[in-house]
Amino acid sequence: MRIGIVCYPTFGGSGVVATELGLGLAKKGHQVHFITYKRPARLSVFHENIYFHEVSQVNYPLFEYEPYDTSLTSKLVDVVKYENLDLLHVHYAIPHATVAYMAKKILLQQGKYLPVVTTLHGTDITLVGIDHSFAPVVEFSINKSDGITAVSQFLKDKTEEYFNIEKDIKVIHNFIDFTRFKKVDKNHFRKAIAPNDEKILMHISNFRKVKRVQDVIRVFKKVQDKMPAKLLMIGDGPERQNCEELCRSMGICGDIRFLGKQDAIEELLAVTDLFLLPSGNESFGLVALEAMACEVPVISSNVGGIPEVNIEGVTGFLSDIGDVEAMSANAIRILENPDMLAKFRANALAQAKNFDIEIILPQYEDYYLSILEHTRHQVV
Repeated sequence: MRIGIVCYPTFGGSGVVATELGLGLAKKGHQVHFITYKRPARLSVFHENIYFHEVSQVNYPLFEYEPYDTSLTSKLVDVVKYENLDLLHVHYAIPHATVAYMAKKILLQQGKYLPVVTTLHGTDITLVGIDHSFAPVVEFSINKSDGITAVSQFLKDKTEEYFNIEKDIKVIHNFIDFTRFKKVDKNHFRKAIAPNDEKILMHISNFRKVKRVQDVIRVFKKVQDKMPAKLLMIGDGPERQNCEELCRSMGICGDIRFLGKQDAIEELLAVTDLFLLPSGNESFGLVALEAMACEVPVISSNVGGIPEVNIEGVTGFLSDIGDVEAMSANAIRILENPDMLAKFRANALAQAKNFDIEIILPQYEDYYLSILEHTRHQVV
């Protein structure tokens, strides 16, 4: 198949999943075309079946804000026509599902029917999508897609609760590539971070309010009151300064490293003992899955799709949003008990294997084929 993929080219979950999906499809012989405003963060290797089409920036004095939707629509039409794409897969509803609909209508006038699959990732539905200024367009665009997928059962249920969706939404979970995410020997690296064999905790996010990153600092402080420990904070965003100020006020900044955005997070996970994810909202929790693939148990909130990934009392523990006391107690419970930590590490890996890309990727391929078959006789 010749597949076009539209996504945000950032470190966020939707961009990561879209990029990893495209790479997986290319390895299986499909021709994959990424169409976005810059090269996706994880699209860092050359592959003969991978193509990248950059959406041009429009610099015209009349426009206070760049009309990205219009530029992307035009680029989609161009790529679909001249690369003869079979199907377009757009990730994150806003604005990609809407843009895909516009491109589809233009291509119809030119004699081509373009099947469109929209994947819903989370905040495009649960936060942004239900805003009154976006909701009618989001609902219309989703319904005009030929296929709709969601990354968790939670997200499917919420989408059907918030919107009047006329088509079935297929749940295809996020996935993990075990050729990349696996526990490897990085003891020399661990010694550099924790020279006295302190426990290492980690958090990864875009540091938005919904991630509740200050709760990470508070949990870590309570853990450190009980045992020597270090904390790795991966990522960046608007709440980073507040986190830095909080750790200064607690006097624990010497044991916390703010490492910013990182590409090789699997190397950091390889030396981590416990992963913290106290988010106020997660439609899936991809970073938790990546941690689990590296045999790292997870302490998380019990919201959204996280319980579909992190199993209470098996791969980690779930607590109510903002319950720092419970999260801290559970973290200490695991870290103080070597046998429990070892058991949870093994359980985390076993659970992560249920989301192996080799299991999930064929689900996307089968879904694409079903959409192509269903739309094969569409009248242009």
